[in-house]
Amino acid sequence: MADEDVWDSIDRLHDWLDADRSREGRAHDDRAHDDQDELLLRILKLSEEVGEVARAVIGATGQNPRKGTTHTWDDVRAELCDVVITGLVALRSLAPDAREVFTAHLAAVTDRSLGTDPGSG
Repeated sequence: MADEDVWDSIDRLHDWLDADRSREGRAHDDRAHDDQDELLLRILKLSEEVGEVARAVIGATGQNPRKGTTHTWDDVRAELCDVVITGLVALRSLAPDAREVFTAHLAAVTDRSLGTDPGSG
């Protein structure tokens, strides 16, 4: 999947979530979340996804003696992908220009980490 396709998918998932929240009766207490609540919930969803990565790693390594090996490394990879997708959708919810924000931030982190940033020395 090309970069364009990734961001197209992120946009479509974002739009789907926005359309879903506008339907009546979505929330357990039958009230719609306002925009700020929805954004916060999308960001908090990252914590849930990271917890699923941890659960998968524990399961793949058999670290819970009561349960043994319950997951595979494929499960860990899938959960890590869910973290990335959830993060990009949350970023898209916060910034309509998420692609540009992410690209600029990735370039800055890459430059800083690899020592190509003039200010890093």
